[in-house]
Amino acid sequence: MEPMTQAGTPQKPLAAIGFSSGAVPLLQQLQQAWDGVIIRWPHAEESPEGWLRACWPEVSGIVAIGACGLVVRLVAPLLGEKSTDPAVVVLDPEGRWVVPLLGSHGAGGDALAHELAGLLGPTVVFTGQSSSQGRLALDAFGTAWGWRRGEGDWSALMVAAARRGAGGALALVQEGGEDRWQGLEAAQGLAPETSAPAMTITVHQGEGCRWHPPLLWLGVGCERHTSLSLLEELVDSTLAAEGLAPQGVAGLASCTRKGDEDALLALAARRHWPLRLYTAEQLSAVAVPHPSEVVAREMGTASVAEASALLAAAQAGPPADKEGVPLPMDRLLVPKRIARARSDQRGAATLAIALADRQWAPQRGSLHLVGSGPGALSLLTADARRALAQCSAWVGYGPYLDLLDPLRRPDQLRVEGRLTEEIGRCEEALALAREGLSVALISSGDSGIYGMAGLALELWWALPVLDRPAFEVHPGVSALQMAAARVGAPLMHDFCTISLSDRLTPWPLIERRLQAAAEGDFVVALYNPRSQDRHWQLERARELLLAHRPPTTPVVLARQLSRPGEKCAIHTLASFPCEAVDMVTLVLVGNGQTREQDGWLLTPRGYLSAGGSGQSG
Repeated sequence: MEPMTQAGTPQKPLAAIGFSSGAVPLLQQLQQAWDGVIIRWPHAEESPEGWLRACWPEVSGIVAIGACGLVVRLVAPLLGEKSTDPAVVVLDPEGRWVVPLLGSHGAGGDALAHELAGLLGPTVVFTGQSSSQGRLALDAFGTAWGWRRGEGDWSALMVAAARRGAGGALALVQEGGEDRWQGLEAAQGLAPETSAPAMTITVHQGEGCRWHPPLLWLGVGCERHTSLSLLEELVDSTLAAEGLAPQGVAGLASCTRKGDEDALLALAARRHWPLRLYTAEQLSAVAVPHPSEVVAREMGTASVAEASALLAAAQAGPPADKEGVPLPMDRLLVPKRIARARSDQRGAATLAIALADRQWAPQRGSLHLVGSGPGALSLLTADARRALAQCSAWVGYGPYLDLLDPLRRPDQLRVEGRLTEEIGRCEEALALAREGLSVALISSGDSGIYGMAGLALELWWALPVLDRPAFEVHPGVSALQMAAARVGAPLMHDFCTISLSDRLTPWPLIERRLQAAAEGDFVVALYNPRSQDRHWQLERARELLLAHRPPTTPVVLARQLSRPGEKCAIHTLASFPCEAVDMVTLVLVGNGQTREQDGWLLTPRGYLSAGGSGQSG
């Protein structure tokens, strides 16, 4: 694995302000949910005007809890440029409505409002035409797809988009980058057109409004102690001469021996470009158009700039590009350029630029493992709702996505797979996150309980550090918890979960676990109990449990919990019908103390038997 350094863009914090005591509960929830949020509490000594003036240039967004008119009067003197002002959203003190007031598109006000809706439950009140009609905000949507915005008259573009009407079409050209956004419901009314497009998605500079996906890799070589100014001039002049946009740069690449070069590290940090380093052996295996014997004697490879650019571009692409297949030289947009120091500089440098097939920006992306709960949207946690709201793509098994679809917006991509394709779904989610998207990988119940979190983490660990997007797990209500709630309090003492599926775990090991649970008198929740091809394991589990607990032990069969067709029935261990169990049924087996009364189950914790002391040991 090659050494790497990460150069990320610093993130500004969120701020929140309340004007009355009624805002305190909402401010407290924001304080718990947002790391580093800056809060001005009601009745604070500092005036709202002074507090807003101080934090205005330092924050990404401001959540104001109060009247819209009051907020307008307070922020009006602070307004500067749309490109630098923070987003301002307004919540009413009762948390019923959230209004993106300023910076809805470019500053992320709409996105912040969606997150607040997921977290606190208010209804978003959109006043902008794009959002209120469920259409893409063309001047802002690319950020969610890992791109950077370029030059152009974006205000004129938004006016043209508003005027095109329901039947019109706006022309666009996409030359590279992730293109699945074109299939979104919110993208209706946009049509591919090669002449006079209103918007272009490309790594090239030019006329009109442009989004730039991160596809360019800059291979850099330099002498020891080369001046930073020389490197910057070489990069800037080459990009300009070739008509390439700096916003389209994915990162820098070089040789490991340059990993401590001050100017190269400073360039990466100043431009927020990740730096990928390769060994001389890796670089020498790459065929390049301009090998150098001088460089070979000095560095152990005949090319640094061209070879590292080609390798980095290939590593950003599909796995097939990395399995010993010769790297295509046509990906080299700009062959090696050489710059030598002026009298006020030191050293010399080389630069080559390669174009990747697939965009790459994991430092902008994130992977969210979301547990969707047993089914009903009312059981979805606020943390999971917030994660779903902020993600550009949802990846999951089709029926699980169907349950959540009422929450999905027209600008969010749905990527579905089949039940047994867990690895493929995880790889697809990680690939999108490495492209710079925020991605929700969805499991039913809790993603950390027989869900996708474990597999996703294994695959994430297998990536080089530089290729890892942010990773976060959002808990959900498990089927075990829901089944217990339906029948009372069967989990008041020690319990365990065991999956009866031997697709990934050998059956002898499953038997050992069943035997240990039976001997230890655990309450046992059996997941994946029975399928069309796997019908005898549940009967064997019953035999093992009956050897250590009474035949009258209560057993719960809970099927399709919180979904249409839900069934939840209490049986006994000796008589529960195995044939009524399938893969969407949870089997909950009580321990030796579990008892049924009046249609409810209880596994005593031991409070009463402790003589009323309130301690059960």
